[in-house]
Amino acid sequence: MLKIGLTGGMGSGKTIVSQIFYVLGIPVFYADDAAKKVMNEDRILKQHIISLFGDEAYLENVLNTKYISTLVFSDPFKLEQLNALVHPVTIAAADSWMQQQNAPYVIKEAALMFEAGAAAHLDYVIGVHAPQAMRIQRAMRRDGITREEALARMNNQVDENIKMKLCDFVITNDEQEAVLPQVLALHQKFIAMVSGQTE
Repeated sequence: MLKIGLTGGMGSGKTIVSQIFYVLGIPVFYADDAAKKVMNEDRILKQHIISLFGDEAYLENVLNTKYISTLVFSDPFKLEQLNALVHPVTIAAADSWMQQQNAPYVIKEAALMFEAGAAAHLDYVIGVHAPQAMRIQRAMRRDGITREEALARMNNQVDENIKMKLCDFVITNDEQEAVLPQVLALHQKFIAMVSGQTE
């Protein structure tokens, strides 16, 4: 079974791409959702987050995402500290999930694939690329944030051009080139790789 990463900058459209893989019958692990889950459910991790951010980090035992976001997106060191706590737990959750899957390949979708060191656990990484102006517009629409907030969050991620160079495959999502044929071509490539391994 191949382990495939799927990444892209904020607003690149990686979730749309992952949903196409899912429709094709490929299991998808959403690292951002898993991170939120462990931050709410892992008792030791919760204690570390409270020590780092104070009691306001949780409201009625639920992660106070608005409060945490405000702190980490204005303080790169705090973001680094939070990621250092959350990433290892999320990577372990992904590894455990992958072992339970029965498919030719699986997809792990994560915004911070290289930043978190998660790429080292995977066979290949697909990047989803979109021009920055388009990504800003999508992020503002989706998250109800200002242009400045979108840019501040993007500045905490690896530069888009560098990120795409680190990927093994790139899907262009610029509303000019159709995404579906690009995903289908990769799907067929991965299936062929797996059948080549098992022959």
